Amino acid sequence: MSKIVINGGKRLFGEVKIHGAKNSVLPLLAATVLCRGTSIIHNCPELSDVNASINILRHLGCECTLKNNTITVNSNAIQCSQIPDSLMLKMRSSVIFLGAILGRCGNAVISSPGGCELGPRPIDLHISALMRLGAQVSECHGLIKFNAPQGLHGAQIHLSFASVGATENIILAAATARGVTVIHNAAKEPEICDLAAFLNACGACVYGAGTDTVTIYGADGLKCCTHTVIPDRIAAASYMAAAAITGSEITLKNVAPAHLTAINSVFEEAGCKIKCNGKGLTIKAPQRLSRVSTVRTAIYPGFPTDAGPLVLAMLSKAYGTSVIVENIFENRFRYVDELKRLGAHIKVEGKVAIIEGVSTLSAAPCKCTDLRGGAALVVAALAAEGTTIISDIHHIKRGYESIVSRLSLLGADIKEV
Repeated sequence: MSKIVINGGKRLFGEVKIHGAKNSVLPLLAATVLCRGTSIIHNCPELSDVNASINILRHLGCECTLKNNTITVNSNAIQCSQIPDSLMLKMRSSVIFLGAILGRCGNAVISSPGGCELGPRPIDLHISALMRLGAQVSECHGLIKFNAPQGLHGAQIHLSFASVGATENIILAAATARGVTVIHNAAKEPEICDLAAFLNACGACVYGAGTDTVTIYGADGLKCCTHTVIPDRIAAASYMAAAAITGSEITLKNVAPAHLTAINSVFEEAGCKIKCNGKGLTIKAPQRLSRVSTVRTAIYPGFPTDAGPLVLAMLSKAYGTSVIVENIFENRFRYVDELKRLGAHIKVEGKVAIIEGVSTLSAAPCKCTDLRGGAALVVAALAAEGTTIISDIHHIKRGYESIVSRLSLLGADIKEV
């Protein structure tokens, strides 16, 4: 098993290019199932989750190639509507294929999806929404079977929670359904806007993406198009946290500053100076960060839960006591015990983490518990005295393309062994 070895204490400098958004490319790949012909998607990060999506597409009968961050998908010859358990368990986001397969084939068979164990993330919202669209659902031997013999139809759907995945699945299923579908209390994340932009370029009629009401007029069929994935805002936050904890100044290239508003405000409260210029962002950190009173994770446009571990890691060396309240996932703080091995002073009480900043972190062996928790360990290790060895880094590879080489180019003493 590979490990990441970091000799901490190095200041970072220079520029880093932010790769395409993991949470955008996965639903985009699912959307290609609905299209006839060859879709071309640029700025695709090379991640294990992306590879898992490609394997699902190939299993369904698509021809897929990934080269130089461009994925080409020919979906003309889809022959299968079932995703086997071995592929579903590779990643949580595999459920996003459900709406697209059902819309294309009229039936679909899946098992429970895998991914990070951050607490209950049931797909009941997905299932109930698809039933509203006309799908018949049954369960047998651990498989969930969906069937729409008369095709899907439009419906009024109100989500009890503004779920990103459920919103995306409904949009995918409704894109070629008969009639009009309206999603109330829809999620508003930029990744949903990116999905809508792709579908509309393919001939769909999706309106209101980015607001809490999304309307989809079903199209007879979708053609293919060429699309470029938006930048990954959580990857941007990760490199910003790396710069902040090491008292560094770096520039991020290929970012969408409008997607980082809530994140930037937290960094500025910690004493960082941030300057945005077009698709670039420069962060200059003080020698030591200041405390941040309270960070509360929330659905977009609030502070993203995925950025919580990164900010918590950087605040472990801030001056004073900071508080993070996690409002999305109940088991998000599983990585905290690993940060404590580096000398961080953190107390978790339910959904609240209290961080007493220390002046020095010390290297220690630690292991990733999940994707963003693993990235938090990398951030902390960059500022720890001595050599930190991080294991179970397959979690990190789910969401970060070449994080070791990117940090190395910024001056970090880091390698994968």
